[in-house]
Amino acid sequence: MKKLILINLLGIVICSCFSAQTFDNLSFGTDESLDIGTWNIEWFPKNGNTTVNYVKEIIPALDLDILAIQEIDDTTVFKGMIDELDSFDYILMDGWFGGLVYVYNTERIEIEDAFEIYTSSQYWSPLPRSPLVLKFKHLGETIYAINNHFKCCGDGYIDLSDNGDEEMRRLEASTLIENYISESLPNERVIVLGDLNDLIAEPASSNVFTPFLNAPDEYMFADMELATGPSSGWSYPSWPSHIDHILITNELISDFWNTNTVVESLDIATHMSGGWNSYDSNISDHRPVAMRITPSPVEINEILIHSETRKIIGITDLLGRECNYEPGKVLLFRYNDGSVTKRFSSSASQIE
Repeated sequence: MKKLILINLLGIVICSCFSAQTFDNLSFGTDESLDIGTWNIEWFPKNGNTTVNYVKEIIPALDLDILAIQEIDDTTVFKGMIDELDSFDYILMDGWFGGLVYVYNTERIEIEDAFEIYTSSQYWSPLPRSPLVLKFKHLGETIYAINNHFKCCGDGYIDLSDNGDEEMRRLEASTLIENYISESLPNERVIVLGDLNDLIAEPASSNVFTPFLNAPDEYMFADMELATGPSSGWSYPSWPSHIDHILITNELISDFWNTNTVVESLDIATHMSGGWNSYDSNISDHRPVAMRITPSPVEINEILIHSETRKIIGITDLLGRECNYEPGKVLLFRYNDGSVTKRFSSSASQIE
């Protein structure tokens, strides 16, 4: 009888500890800044209702304006969970491609548009999950976000002769995203984020992000300091590696250098009684990566107007190596207005 009472009391204590567990000290966002993050939530819900209960507490506690999420497996359960949260809503495409979602704070974010890009079959190899673009307003300022989940795995080397090589597929994905931004959003403030499944602090010969890194006047990885810092701050502790990234365009770079800007890999596990083991078992094997930034108001006379006449000032291959025009190859053309375009050199001679 005493043993039965002890077991019952132990069960009550365990249940009480779980239900009393809070994430009050997890808060990242502020009222004055744009607070945006990326989180691979590993095939939500990883552990059924236990996952749902945790995430339902974590999202409000983080207090982000926008959270780009990857790997939503059960969209019905996810929608139901967000519907129970005050002041939060979601953007999810009900198409062939799944897993990419935005959760946003309805009191601070005004959605203007949402759509997928590169949805046709010719892009399925480099972009197996069609990037999800979100056009939104924060405190009256228009900004674009592009949520991505690049192909995983590989051997760490880019095989330019193999279109099925994992690194080559991620390089192509970077090229396509860069091409979309330079052609469709050349003067807009854009934030590219997601599980990009590769390292940004690598030599050019093995770096799948060279289309961005070779244009430092146009793009900057906001999480580069995390990537080059200690492994304790990386987003994927299981490897360990840092493969979840936030990239910004030059229209946001000056704002990034303000003293109030913060970029962190959010260690949710330290706020859980079971630590990393509990987090990994019940929520995800990735940490969220978040950025706090305050975009300056854009005046009409500050918007850059591209010249109607462009001149080629350089040609590089996909790894950023200078080269001459050659038919039958994918080349990157750099222009005198600072833009870069990816083109397949189908003609016998270089033409505009």
